[in-house]
Amino acid sequence: MKPILEISKLSKKFKINHEHQPYLSLRDSLTNLFTSKTTTEDFWALNDVSFNVMPGDTVGIIGRNGAGKSTLLKILSKITPPTKGKVIGRGRIASLLEVGTGFHPELTGRENIFMNGSILGMKKNEIQKNFDAIVDFSGVEKFLDTPLKHYSSGMQLRLAFAVAAFLENEILIIDEVLAVGDAEFQKKCMGKMGEVSKSGRTVLFVSHNMGAVKNLCKYGALLKNGKLESFGQIENVIDKYVNKEEFNNNNELLLNQLTNYSDEHFKINDFKIVQRNSDLLSNPFDVREEIELELNYSVLKDVYGLRIGYDIKTTDEQIVFRTFHDDASPQMADFKKGDYTSIVTIPAKLLLPKSYKIYFSIGIHNIRWIVYDKFYIDLSSTGVVGFNTAYGFLHEGVIMPFLNWKNTKN
Repeated sequence: MKPILEISKLSKKFKINHEHQPYLSLRDSLTNLFTSKTTTEDFWALNDVSFNVMPGDTVGIIGRNGAGKSTLLKILSKITPPTKGKVIGRGRIASLLEVGTGFHPELTGRENIFMNGSILGMKKNEIQKNFDAIVDFSGVEKFLDTPLKHYSSGMQLRLAFAVAAFLENEILIIDEVLAVGDAEFQKKCMGKMGEVSKSGRTVLFVSHNMGAVKNLCKYGALLKNGKLESFGQIENVIDKYVNKEEFNNNNELLLNQLTNYSDEHFKINDFKIVQRNSDLLSNPFDVREEIELELNYSVLKDVYGLRIGYDIKTTDEQIVFRTFHDDASPQMADFKKGDYTSIVTIPAKLLLPKSYKIYFSIGIHNIRWIVYDKFYIDLSSTGVVGFNTAYGFLHEGVIMPFLNWKNTKN
């Protein structure tokens, strides 16, 4: 079977102008209007990118802002030509890159459905067959014969997505534009894209929401500075992206923010993640060994019902488990004013060899949170070679451990 998309040595160059002009008065600016010094610089938004997409594949395109994701999609959608390389497509492409792309503001919603479908290469009978489903999904039936210029941006987005998703094109390309919609509509769109992929059509999806990308896509392409950094199974590609882009030098800044935060009852003085006397704030951990989370803090006023805890989450914000210092003995306790250390041990071979976020969940029971879902520390693991059986890469699921704590007043 041939790939539905063959992307071969794709490059796109833009020219950037740099004007060397100091701050001048209006008179000086008028005098030098035709004498300012301008230089140009070549900027490669894409540089020698190659990968293939097979029919029915769902591919997440990820990377930082400016990595070249949108440029790649615009080339695939034939909005802009490449400077070098080529793309071979073996199917009709429907793309949704910006709100209102391919729509005319003076035409009604009904007219835009037929016009946009024609642009996508659909015949009139194909559009008519799916017309009712498009209108129903978009929810704009009441305004169907109103010019598009009177639609809100959300209404335009719903109509544009419905046209792209319901017409019978072989390839669906969606950019981050879905972030414009409300949460309910985003969920609806993700469900529809899942249906599209299961029907055998090909989906390319760009998003900064790693959870959405992971749930929808089977494969991933990681772009960095216009180059293809990685292509393969989506989980592996996301882990490479997160390790490179988020875990480098972040924890020092995060820890400074954490220790500068105080409450009338509570202040964090220090936090450590320790494994075999190694500081895991800067080094990855080995999932085969236990980990200690050590929190040093001050209770500034006597308080009853103080609870120290953590939420361990994946990088796409899925909670793995929550633990509190009093899980084993849920008797509320008095904390007298003073300095304390709380240490919790995460057992060996409990976490999968991935990357995680440790969120602080600290509060006064049934009264208020002191620190909750506000500060987190990155925790990165080593991809242990060969460790892929009993507790390895093949396991999935959510756990709820009751961990052992030690609490001592210093």
